[in-house]
Amino acid sequence: MIRLAGHTTYRRKIMLDNAKKAIANLTEIGVALLALAIVASLLVGASNMAFFGGVVGNITSLVSQLGNAGLAGLISLGVVLWLFQR
Repeated sequence: MIRLAGHTTYRRKIMLDNAKKAIANLTEIGVALLALAIVASLLVGASNMAFFGGVVGNITSLVSQLGNAGLAGLISLGVVLWLFQR
């Protein structure tokens, strides 16, 4: 049996590409659920939401913490935005 040296490398590349696509799809679903939670909690109120009740408060708290962190918060926000745009 003849083994090609690049064959296993090619299979690994395909596996990594599939893993990246799966993670990207899961992230996209997470962002969509986050948007749904924000809209739903704004429409019906946080107290009426069983699972998504504290989303708006958590986002407000996160933005406040990033604002209080100064330059480190700004850099962190830039890194997060860059990751979502990839």
